[in-house]
Amino acid sequence: MVSWIEKIGLGLRKSSQKIGGGISAIFTRKKLDAETLDELEELLITADMGVKTAAKIVAAFGKMRQDREISDQEIRAKLAEEIGKILLPTEKKFVVDRGRKPFVILFAGVNGAGKTTTIGKLATKLKKQGLKVSLIAGDTFRAAAVEQLRAWGERAGVRVFAGADGCDSAGLCFDGLQKAMAEGDDVVFVDTAGRLQNKSGLMDELKKMVRVMQKVIADTPHECLLVLDATTGQNALSQVEIFKQCVPLTGLVMTKLDGTAKGGVLAAIAGENPTPVYFIGVGEGVDDLDEFNAAAYARALVGLS
Repeated sequence: MVSWIEKIGLGLRKSSQKIGGGISAIFTRKKLDAETLDELEELLITADMGVKTAAKIVAAFGKMRQDREISDQEIRAKLAEEIGKILLPTEKKFVVDRGRKPFVILFAGVNGAGKTTTIGKLATKLKKQGLKVSLIAGDTFRAAAVEQLRAWGERAGVRVFAGADGCDSAGLCFDGLQKAMAEGDDVVFVDTAGRLQNKSGLMDELKKMVRVMQKVIADTPHECLLVLDATTGQNALSQVEIFKQCVPLTGLVMTKLDGTAKGGVLAAIAGENPTPVYFIGVGEGVDDLDEFNAAAYARALVGLS
């Protein structure tokens, strides 16, 4: 069986190849000086770590003794250390509060980020822990989304609450939560339609869903997770900012890390808009949703095992 460290290393291979290859190119037979630090900063920016975060990391290198030979392994180790420091405050374990029943988890994100798939994977995990789980198909715009959620529900053995195509999503959530309470569910996942963060009408609808849900359970949602597609790179930063203005965002899930060299964007988010990161997705399988570990992520990002 592949260990978590091995899996994240494989999942971040494209990102680590970009960063590791760049480090080797910069520091082969070169000294640590102002020129190489400028090149390192440029490399980190192109790896989607963002200007502010890249500058902060390179500033730490600037405190090291200059004009000396330095190996790329030493650079990688120091880089992993500094990235790990930036990521650590965002490392948070996902916990279902069993005193809140049902525990309601709302999922938001742009089109194609992987919300429905993430719900299916997490629902499966919680069902295996002995919790009674149900899903609300709040994406009423896309019939395919409802069918996809139903497929995950059947696979996980959990109930899916859905309505007619195009029905009011807020009203559906209202009815779905009442049903969950009547059934004694421990956890309820609420899927939502994908929406671009620059479409105010759709964002207003998301706010309405939250308001209507609170008419059933006053403090809901207990968790509001934003699913981010790693392949979008720096665009993920604006998504975090805009969605935070619309919903009570409590955490992030980063998907599709295995398909991109832009894994550094998590460091950019941690540096500029710190938000708890609960899970990362590094594959399509039901078990390919793993709890985020800052130190391991940082090491894998720069190609260290």
